[in-house]
Amino acid sequence: MNTPEPVLVVVDAANVVGSVPDGWWRDRKGAAERLRDRLASEGIAGVPGPVEIVLVVEGAARDVGSVPGVRVSPARGSGDDHIVEVVASAGDRRVLVITADRELRGRVGELGADVAGPRTARP
Repeated sequence: MNTPEPVLVVVDAANVVGSVPDGWWRDRKGAAERLRDRLASEGIAGVPGPVEIVLVVEGAARDVGSVPGVRVSPARGSGDDHIVEVVASAGDRRVLVITADRELRGRVGELGADVAGPRTARP
């Protein structure tokens, strides 16, 4: 019996963290770590079945480490460009990108990814 490959969920950490004005700008790394930990414990709302979560971080959050359930992928340059690279390398897998960035949504949509807004990862 073939087990389907988990949905690849790529989270734009900067965009999701920045979607709520809760003081995240005072501690960008801590805000990304809190998002990572919430994703690890709660998963992704509305996405049934097995998922593989990739949290793309950049800038001051680049040193955030992975934890069981969430692989952190630091962007060397642009976070958006890195997200597009992750999606492009996914092959035929189902991919969901979580971001509100309109340009990024268009770029990953052209590659066949589904998109959802930040509330999917941050209720």
